[in-house]
Amino acid sequence: MEAPAHVVIVALLAGLFSATGLCWLVFRRFIKTERDRINQELDSSRALLNKEAARRMEEADAMLRKRQAEQERVFEQREGRVASRERELEQAEARRAEQSEALDKRTQNIERRASEIDERSAQLDEEMSVYRERLQGIAGLTPAMVKEEILEDARRECEDELRIYKNEILNRAEAQIEAEASRLLLVCMQRLSSTPQQDATATIVSIPSEDMKGRIIGREGRNIKAFESATGTTLLIDETPDSVLVSSFDPVRREVARIALEHLIKDGRIHPTSIETAVEEAVEQVKKSVSGFGEEALRRVRIQRVHPEIVQLLGKLRYRLSFNQNCLDHTVEVSQLCGLIAAELGLDTELARRAGLFHDIGKSLDADYEGSHASAGANILKRLGEDDIVVNAVAAHHEEVAPISAYASVLKIADAVSAARPGARAESMDSYIQRVRKLEDLARSMPGVNEAFAIQAGREIRVVVAPDNVDDAGARELARRLRRRIEDELQYPGTIKITVIRECRYVEQAR
Repeated sequence: MEAPAHVVIVALLAGLFSATGLCWLVFRRFIKTERDRINQELDSSRALLNKEAARRMEEADAMLRKRQAEQERVFEQREGRVASRERELEQAEARRAEQSEALDKRTQNIERRASEIDERSAQLDEEMSVYRERLQGIAGLTPAMVKEEILEDARRECEDELRIYKNEILNRAEAQIEAEASRLLLVCMQRLSSTPQQDATATIVSIPSEDMKGRIIGREGRNIKAFESATGTTLLIDETPDSVLVSSFDPVRREVARIALEHLIKDGRIHPTSIETAVEEAVEQVKKSVSGFGEEALRRVRIQRVHPEIVQLLGKLRYRLSFNQNCLDHTVEVSQLCGLIAAELGLDTELARRAGLFHDIGKSLDADYEGSHASAGANILKRLGEDDIVVNAVAAHHEEVAPISAYASVLKIADAVSAARPGARAESMDSYIQRVRKLEDLARSMPGVNEAFAIQAGREIRVVVAPDNVDDAGARELARRLRRRIEDELQYPGTIKITVIRECRYVEQAR
């Protein structure tokens, strides 16, 4: 039997209310549980926040204390610097006060001394006026005459001191100039390594066997006579093995004889006709070699753009001698020295080398050119378009004309250095003795000279003067006058050093 509908509805409503109440209770319990959990989390978060806040506060306090300590340290340093500056200012003020006090004392001393000087000057003026009045009264002199007399006395008193001072200045200046010139020449000479040489007067020609000597001599000596007649030389055939000596003072003839003899020995046919032919060919060969010698000289000194005729004249110097010194070797050495000296002085080195290489070119000219080798060489250089400075230097290197540039002086110095080095030139004993004797006689002819001695192969003259007749200033003037006379009256290679000796000796003997 089914229940009525309203009972069912009531039962459903009652179940619904019961479920709702149960759900409410469960919900309230859940709410409470969640509230408790949330409260716990809140409490935990507050505790953490409080702890973090406390830590942050502690860090902030520590940082603040640290910054305060740093600020205090900085303030203390600044206070120390300020105190140090204050002490320095106080010390500077004290020093200024002391300096001011010392300056005041010095000013007072200067004023006192100035007043004393004024008083002394006034006193001297009074004494001078009295002295002048006495002089005028005694000698009847006017004030102008008295003034002139006083000035003359002062001039006489200062004359010796002024002369000594002048000599000291001149000696010091000349010593400095001589030292600088010596340094420059030594630098140039050390950079130019040149072997002292003298051309020999004989040439050795090798022969293949001893039988060749007999063929050279020929029957009854006709071959050797024909050879010596054609070449103008002398053949020396002795017991020296495998060689024949060609002797002659003329280098051209000696070179022709050497070439001709070597050709005859190589050919093997030696008779008067072949000798004449060989000599003629040798002469032509020597003439052709002249240009090669000139080109080689230009190459050695690094000079270009030279007229062909000048090259030929340079080559001819290979067969010229001056005091037994080969002229071409001498000109090359002078050219190199000129270039080195010009470089030290800041001059044009090419112009200097050209002047040095061409300075003796007049020695290769024949007799048709008049005048000395310097003037003749300058004339032909000018005709061939050489630079005016080079032409003047060549013409003036023996002081025949006035120099127009420093290159002439450089050339004269280089020429003297090349000629004066040991072993460069040779001269006979008679000419050497004659030159030394003239030098000594010239020195003895000077007034006040007791004795003169030429030493160092005539490159130095020592003059002994009488001390009673020649004082120190006179000795110096004597050296200058003797130098001028030697330069004007004597001919000599290189330079001559002049030394004047003035000696006083006072001897007493106590008994």
